[in-house]
Amino acid sequence: MIEMKIFPPKLLAFFSILINFGCISQVPSFSGESAFQYLEKQCSFGPRNPGSEGYELCKSFLIDELSKFSDSVFTQKFNQLIPGTNRTMEMTNIIGKLSGSGARPILLGAHWDTRPTADHDANPEKRDKPILGANDGASGVAVLLEIARVLSQYPHDETVYIVFFDAEDLGIEGEHRSYALGAQYFAKNLPISKPELAIILDMVGDANLELPIERNSYYQNPQLVKYLWNLADEIGLTAFEKNLGYEIYDDHVPLWENANIPAIDIIDFNYPNRWSNFWHTHDDVPENCSAESLNQVGTLLVHYIYDR
Repeated sequence: MIEMKIFPPKLLAFFSILINFGCISQVPSFSGESAFQYLEKQCSFGPRNPGSEGYELCKSFLIDELSKFSDSVFTQKFNQLIPGTNRTMEMTNIIGKLSGSGARPILLGAHWDTRPTADHDANPEKRDKPILGANDGASGVAVLLEIARVLSQYPHDETVYIVFFDAEDLGIEGEHRSYALGAQYFAKNLPISKPELAIILDMVGDANLELPIERNSYYQNPQLVKYLWNLADEIGLTAFEKNLGYEIYDDHVPLWENANIPAIDIIDFNYPNRWSNFWHTHDDVPENCSAESLNQVGTLLVHYIYDR
């Protein structure tokens, strides 16, 4: 992964366009505190790596909770060979539909599974143990559950599919396509009408949230990137930075490669910063996340849904 902190000339021109966002006063509020409670609830089940007790408990919770807010909820089950082994396990993508009047739906997604090993932990003796995954696993799901609650209370034009992808974090480091396995299966076996676009949330709970533009997102849907980062600036969401960050293989890439869905990823990979690392360690806990970070991301998406 290569980080870029200098504006390329084309990117500078790209963001020089002024956009009229219309009236934003009618947009309902997003609650970062409520989203943080969803983050804590997921973590209360323990690690949610496939096959664990926490995984089964969380799956039931997510289906039940999403059902409270959605017109319909269904699961997409698939058998998956575990990378680096000869074992196969049943995995589950969870899909909720919140109907609007729009002709083409949009997809909001996040992975709900957690890493089965803490391979970047400072303590070698703990690296074979599963992580709690407060940020890398629970944060994106927490934001989307709160968005579902908002959508259920306020009429909206957009038809929104909320998808919780399984098996994102089973991969072997350095082998990109051994990650995002639930999204790969979803894209190859699309269980919904093809959405107009997709927005993936991953690692959005970092208490020191910084959200540069992920490079694959910029290539796959530059217009959506432009709109969202300008909208964030317009409404004062300071975590969103108009510069290119890492190129990351996440759930948005197979959606584009396998289903031609122009998908982007909102992600803060420097967790908590460029000099320290909580990613894939036992420091990925709620104490290192914040309601305000979840609020910034959720507020942007609520504005996007209600005001575009």
